[in-house]
Amino acid sequence: MASKLLSPYTLHDLELSNRVAMAPLTRGRSGPDRIANELMATYYRQRAGVGLIITEATTISPQANGWVNSPGIYTDAMIAGWKDVVDAVHEAGSKVFVQLWHTGRASHSDFHDGDLPVAPSAIPIQGDDGIRTPQGKKPYETPRALETSELPGIIADYVAAATNAKAAGFDGVEIHSANGYLLDSFLQSKSNMRSDQYGTSVANRYRLLDEVVTEVTKVWPANRVAVRLSPNGGFNDMGSPNYREQFSHVMTELNKFGLAYLHVMDGLAFGFHELGEPFTLADVKKVYEGPVMGNCGYTLSTATAAVDSGDAELIAFGRPIISNPDLVHRFKEGIELAPEAPMEDWYSPTGAKGYTDFPAVGLPQ
Repeated sequence: MASKLLSPYTLHDLELSNRVAMAPLTRGRSGPDRIANELMATYYRQRAGVGLIITEATTISPQANGWVNSPGIYTDAMIAGWKDVVDAVHEAGSKVFVQLWHTGRASHSDFHDGDLPVAPSAIPIQGDDGIRTPQGKKPYETPRALETSELPGIIADYVAAATNAKAAGFDGVEIHSANGYLLDSFLQSKSNMRSDQYGTSVANRYRLLDEVVTEVTKVWPANRVAVRLSPNGGFNDMGSPNYREQFSHVMTELNKFGLAYLHVMDGLAFGFHELGEPFTLADVKKVYEGPVMGNCGYTLSTATAAVDSGDAELIAFGRPIISNPDLVHRFKEGIELAPEAPMEDWYSPTGAKGYTDFPAVGLPQ
């Protein structure tokens, strides 16, 4: 019997050609204006053999920026740029969600005219080799703790970005609450030491994400809104001793929305905090009732097993799809995958090299 992974799947009211998703992959090709461009449209169109594309993390406001040449979705020009990308993906037969991003403390004052990056608490990222800014590589700074009165404005930025995503023609939005960025840093006790209603407890640390999802689901139907979490992740100096309690609470609470899917970085290839046993997809299924997307380090074999066992409805692939734009075709035909792209090309602003120049076997170029 053929694996469900490569078979069509109905995600609520969206018909997907298969259960393979393209993971969000920051590639740094938008230029300093942060506007999605023709080269990006080509890149995404090439990879539209997957059932669902999730765009690279896309910032919701100038304050949210923290990566050189990453795209945004907070101006009319940005909406227009993304519309061309969305149209290209739709013409190629896939669906596409935009991932909404605020980098939080994983930013630098060089991105903000000297203003410090913001975070739940004034706790800097430790044990990292620093951040690449428009002025070069620099150490992380101690962020400024957000005032309680500022949080409605950040929620409003998510709402505005979600509204802009609808104007650009996206099929939905994924709220990035993983990998140590702003919403994840509010979730975790390691980075959130607030004494107001957004800190001090598991429930309070979840509050900001809950409020963001509540407001975004007033713009989009809930079944077109997704959330990404990384309970196992050590990236950006994350990992909290009570991670199992915290993320179980988050997933349980998210049940009330009826989301498109819950995107969980259960794999350990992105770094594991080693504070206990990994949070598995089976663990997710014990507390979360809707569709689940697994991610990080999956192969065809492990992805097939996860979907066929019922641990996940979808699996996202990241690194393999960089050098294999025809990933699903290769899976179906048993064609060997191309070698992983060199890391120095992942975020290069040099254009097509290592971005759109990978051959597709047996498919139109």
